[in-house]
Amino acid sequence: MVDELDLKILELLQSDGRLSFTEVAKRLKVNESTIRKRVLNLQEKRVIKRFSAIIDSSKIGLNTVAIVGIDVEPSMLLKSAQKLCEIQEIKYVALSAGDHMIMTKIWAKDGKELSRLISERIGKVEGVKRTCPSIIIEEIKD
Repeated sequence: MVDELDLKILELLQSDGRLSFTEVAKRLKVNESTIRKRVLNLQEKRVIKRFSAIIDSSKIGLNTVAIVGIDVEPSMLLKSAQKLCEIQEIKYVALSAGDHMIMTKIWAKDGKELSRLISERIGKVEGVKRTCPSIIIEEIKD
């Protein structure tokens, strides 16, 4: 379980994953060794899954971002989801109990590339029955 100090550490690291143990300790007014042990423990427990960079897709030429709901044959749900994870342009894959069985986030150069990706790659994944793309016009919070 996590305690209040762990939650404060997590909050700081979520806002800036590059903060040093020393800086986190300074901000929370605790020993650096305490922070180091806590962070390593949070990693071992998989509370912290990984540290990663949040990329502005438009700065690398990927100007179209879409959330795509995907419906599949129920018996193929897990297999189809795993195959979707192999497509590089798909940045996020989740199983859903909502309107669609699988939700994905896709980065593409433009609408034409997105259409091609949906029809030629996603649509051909075994089990996929329907795709419902929604193009993101502006991300407010990430």
